Amino acid sequence: MPEANPPRYDVIAIGNAVVDVIASCTEELIDELQLNRGGMTLIDEARAEELYEAMPPARELSGGSAANTLAGLATLGLQCAFIGQVAEDQLGKVFRHDMRATGIDFDTPARPTSDKESEPATGRVLIFVTPDGERTMNTFLGAGQFLPAAALDEELIASAAILYLEGYLWDPEEPRRAMRRAIEVARDAGRKIAFTASESFVIARHGDDFRSMIEDGIIDILFVNESELATLTGEDDFEAGLAAVAGKVPVLVATRSEKGAVAIAHGERAEVAAVPVIKVVDTTGAGDQFAAGFLSGYVKGEPLTRCLKRGAICASEVIAHYGPRPEADMIALMDERL
Repeated sequence: MPEANPPRYDVIAIGNAVVDVIASCTEELIDELQLNRGGMTLIDEARAEELYEAMPPARELSGGSAANTLAGLATLGLQCAFIGQVAEDQLGKVFRHDMRATGIDFDTPARPTSDKESEPATGRVLIFVTPDGERTMNTFLGAGQFLPAAALDEELIASAAILYLEGYLWDPEEPRRAMRRAIEVARDAGRKIAFTASESFVIARHGDDFRSMIEDGIIDILFVNESELATLTGEDDFEAGLAAVAGKVPVLVATRSEKGAVAIAHGERAEVAAVPVIKVVDTTGAGDQFAAGFLSGYVKGEPLTRCLKRGAICASEVIAHYGPRPEADMIALMDERL
């Protein structure tokens, strides 16, 4: 790998550009609407309209897994840029404004909208939150699934220390090609590749791709949760799953909800407990913000345990309120809790 020039950005991410529509609901409504409780389901525009009509009063907040992670990183003072596809519509304008207002560079051109299937509206995720804080997500990717390789700013990608990729966006074909090209650009520039598996169903569909990238040494930092690790490795036992992957990626980060998190890097293992919260309000974005906290320490060369602690602090902040992005002064919170 060539020697890299000093990076302009700490992290650049490619991911879904979507707006989260979040509402509290009863367990009965989950059953009535035949939702996949606690999971993420891809839906079409007609189903999105149907579920939106059935939702209780909701909040609309810009989301998307990788975009949420960047928002967390930006609040921690890191320099970030985003590549993702919105449409020329109101939600697209909201998403772009929210990213830039957070301090994230986002200049991917918007796509036109029309009645054509290939020109859909900006994506949205309809999130139903039950009284226990569990979130059930229903995702209409919209314009995001048509992010082309031609929309990539390759100079921008080469200027970031870390390229962070969202597994959710691996599902549609066009963004998958774009991300493969982005990987080539980043590796040619001597940058690190971070990958979040995102969801077990994505691994079930594209696990061969992910395992090939792991075997080929393409992924430098891999983020998974406990269930994703099991799907990826075929090992129900957590320790067996770790052992199956740990030697193949330089940095493996596995989160376990209330059981904390484990990281293994270059043979070193670290573990942290989850940071307790008074009340879990909404788990949306917990994994995204854990990744933000971890990466905020990683780019500074901090010890593995401290990186994990940063992740746990960020996850605890976001699950204590509605929405997938931080609301607290995260720099102050880190100074207080680290």
